Amino acid sequence: MNIDEFGLILFVERYDQCVSFYGNLLRLPVRKRKEKLVCFDLPSGGYLMVEKGGVAQCEEKKRNQNPSVLRFDVEDLSREVHLLKSRGLYFLEEACVFEWGTIAVLLDPDGNRIELGEVHSSSASNPT
Repeated sequence: MNIDEFGLILFVERYDQCVSFYGNLLRLPVRKRKEKLVCFDLPSGGYLMVEKGGVAQCEEKKRNQNPSVLRFDVEDLSREVHLLKSRGLYFLEEACVFEWGTIAVLLDPDGNRIELGEVHSSSASNPT
């Protein structure tokens, strides 16, 4: 299979709040805006498309409601957590330590789990 680009489509119920969250708070650049979706560029390539048509939860969605996690690996987790908190974001966890790295956990307005990860070379996501 010859893949040109990887993208992830996230169906949301609280569309306007989610678009604002990913665009204004996480500061993902908008690639394209249409009537029922906004496509954001991801910093390391690919895209995140936020589209109308999902189901929101007031708290974190359980795995049987959404078995996916959006993970953004960062160089300095503490710095990124501090920056996002200064923009008004709330973290469920600011530093969950594992043998492969450390993550911080937050939710988007629909209750989708997002992790920021500062990973070590032993992480499965590390390309080396």
